[in-house]
Amino acid sequence: MSSTLFRTKKVEQSILDTEEPEHALKKSLSALDLTVFGVGVIIGTGIFVLTGTVAKNNAGPAVALAFVVAGVVCALAALCYAEFASTVPVAGSAYTFSYASLGELPAWIIGWDLVLEFALGTAVVAVGWSGYIASLLDNAGWHLPAALGSRDGADGFGFDILAAALVLVLTAILVLGTKLSARVTSIVVAIKVTVVLTVIVAGAFFIKGDNYDPFIPKSQAVEAGGGLNSPLIQLMFGWAPANFGVMGIFTAASVVFFAFIGFDVVATAAEETRHPQRDMPRGIIGSLIICTTLYVLVSIVVTGMQHYTKLSITAPLADAFKATGHPWFAGFISFGAAVGLTTVCMILLLGQTRVFFAMSRDGLLPRFFSHVHPRYKTPHRPTILLGVIIAIVAGFTPLSELAELVNIGTLFAFVVVAIGVVLLRRSRPDLHRAFRTPWVPFVPILSVLASFWLMLNLPAETWLRFGIWMVIGCVVYFLYGRSHSRLGRGEASPAPAPGPGGAGPV
Repeated sequence: MSSTLFRTKKVEQSILDTEEPEHALKKSLSALDLTVFGVGVIIGTGIFVLTGTVAKNNAGPAVALAFVVAGVVCALAALCYAEFASTVPVAGSAYTFSYASLGELPAWIIGWDLVLEFALGTAVVAVGWSGYIASLLDNAGWHLPAALGSRDGADGFGFDILAAALVLVLTAILVLGTKLSARVTSIVVAIKVTVVLTVIVAGAFFIKGDNYDPFIPKSQAVEAGGGLNSPLIQLMFGWAPANFGVMGIFTAASVVFFAFIGFDVVATAAEETRHPQRDMPRGIIGSLIICTTLYVLVSIVVTGMQHYTKLSITAPLADAFKATGHPWFAGFISFGAAVGLTTVCMILLLGQTRVFFAMSRDGLLPRFFSHVHPRYKTPHRPTILLGVIIAIVAGFTPLSELAELVNIGTLFAFVVVAIGVVLLRRSRPDLHRAFRTPWVPFVPILSVLASFWLMLNLPAETWLRFGIWMVIGCVVYFLYGRSHSRLGRGEASPAPAPGPGGAGPV
């Protein structure tokens, strides 16, 4: 039984599956498109909100160093993702990578995890977007009925019509084609980055050196609670680090890490990339470098404009400009945040549908969802199904602790991908790797340790919910996926015809 649970799918077979006409996605993305996707999904509420939160509560002006630490953790994972995405250019990201290196059951577990991560992420971001739009409408004198507004913290029955409408519109765009999605994303990302650069450039004129004193505030004892003071940390190590001081920087890094979530979504579009071996590493690593640079610059500017003890937790950028006598920036920044969340929502939705599509093509989910649209060459069936479900969830669900499931799911995927790189190096050293993770196994081991450390920082309740979701996934696998697996049934895709249309194995 163990041999069937850990049977691996050869990389060559995964690539041959992409050549089947009824399952073939259209290859239309370039390195620039992938980089734009990455920037579009990474830059969201993190840069507009988390800067003030961690500066005021954890690190002071040294929040800039916290962004660097978090960026390094993500870079370790990004190097592993880049190798896999260039070696196995197939939709599904960590799910496909795990199938080739760890086996079917681990692949199912990570795929099930990614479905949860992207679904909840899309719903949560849609609700956040609704809140920004409602605020802009209120400023303009247009007020939505309470029953149709944001459900964030709301009591009683209601439906967030803005959040649901956003998901449905983005679903339609994704059905019409990935290239169209990339064009929409490019326009929106250009607007968002312009807003961020404006904040950096304009804010630089209002920096006061005194606001950086002290750059690293003295350490303070904190009460046991969430974050690095989670019960898991205290249980395993018997201590909880203090806020501020040098350890405060690492505390802040565990928080701002979640502002980087999303670069791994780029890997889900590998199959729709024209030259994946070359462009996937560029898109993944390039988007991470750009976003880390912007995060560091924004944090330096904001903590220089206003002393960290006075920063707003909910709207630090806007309030920092208000403090300098420029309140009109508040509306401008809110507009940028709303625009930014649009692309985050769309790319998370794209990532989820590609994972679902890859799992159904392998037979682990119903094959009905693995057929592409005859005209648009997109996985329209899972896109529509998941889009409607997420729209309903976003409409009825307020922002809550469920968002933390997105974080633990992402970190879990990082751990699996890093382990997979090492295992595939040993089991298939013959594979052509257009990009190779440097210093293997040192870098993957560091990635595993750093990701697992941040997972420990999450509340115990999050681990419990995550465990329940994984148990449900295992039940689904043993009742359906294991018996319907194409690999288990010995089904193989025919070799592609020779000539320009046949890609052949790696």
